[in-house]
Amino acid sequence: MKRIFGLALMGLVVLCGVFAGPRKEQAQGLTIENGVLTVGMEIGYPPMEYFDTDGTTPIGFDVQMAKALAAKLGLGVKFVDTAWDGIFAGVDTGKYDLIISSVTITDERLTRFNFTKPYIANAQALVLPKGSTITARNLEGLSGLRVAYQAETTSDEIMTELAEGGLQFTPFEYDKVMNCFDELRNGRVDVVVCDSVVAYFYEAQPTYSVEIVWEGPGENLGICLKKGNDALTKAVSDALAALFADGTVPKISRDVFGRDLASTAFNN
Repeated sequence: MKRIFGLALMGLVVLCGVFAGPRKEQAQGLTIENGVLTVGMEIGYPPMEYFDTDGTTPIGFDVQMAKALAAKLGLGVKFVDTAWDGIFAGVDTGKYDLIISSVTITDERLTRFNFTKPYIANAQALVLPKGSTITARNLEGLSGLRVAYQAETTSDEIMTELAEGGLQFTPFEYDKVMNCFDELRNGRVDVVVCDSVVAYFYEAQPTYSVEIVWEGPGENLGICLKKGNDALTKAVSDALAALFADGTVPKISRDVFGRDLASTAFNN
C-alpha cells in the first residue's frame, strides 16, 4: 500500500528506530512506498547512472550509493528512470522519495527543495578529441565552435549565459550526455561541455580518445528531496553520514573514478 509521508508524530517516532537494524518495517511511514526507498534518476549519465550491457540493470556511482543508502536505512530500493527535464517535478509530485542523479546544489534549488550535504565534488569541464587542433582552453575560447552539452543541465545554463553575453558559437543540445560524446567521436561537434565526473569517465575510455583541457570552479552534488520533507531528509542525511564514517562512499568513488572525489565535498 502506498501512502504519502508527513511530519506527524508517528513518522518522527519512526526516525528513532531507523538505524537500529535491517528490518524494513522500521522505516515505514518515511517513504511513499512502505519498506522501499524510491529513487528518481536519469539512467543515461555514465559513470554516475547508466544501464549495464544487458540494457536493463542500472549501474554507476549514484546507483551504488543509493543501494548502500537504502540498506543503511533498512529499506529496499527502487529506481524510477526519469528524463532530466522532468526530474524535479517528479519529486515535487511524489513520484519518488528523492533524486540521486548528479544534482548540483545551487542557491536557487535550495529555495525550492531540501538537500543533504554534498556527497561528491564536481566541476564543469571542456573536452576535446585527443590531438585536436582546437586551441580553446576555457569556455570563452569556444567562439565559432560547435559545442555539445546536455539540455537542462548546469552546462546548458552556463552556455546560455555566455551566449546571452555575446559569445558566438553553435549549440548542440542533447537529451543524454552520452549523445554528446558520440557526436564528438563522429566529428559532428567540436567540443563537449559537461560535468567533470562525466568527463573523467569518457577520458578513460580508449574508444572515445578524448582529453579534458579545462576544468572550472568546483561545485557539489547532493541528494534532492521535496521541500518540507524534513523527516526523510534527516534520516537520509544521517545514513549518508554513516556511509562516509564507515568508508563506503569513498570506496565507491575510488572504484568508479580511481580517486576519492567524495570526502572533501562532504567534510567541507
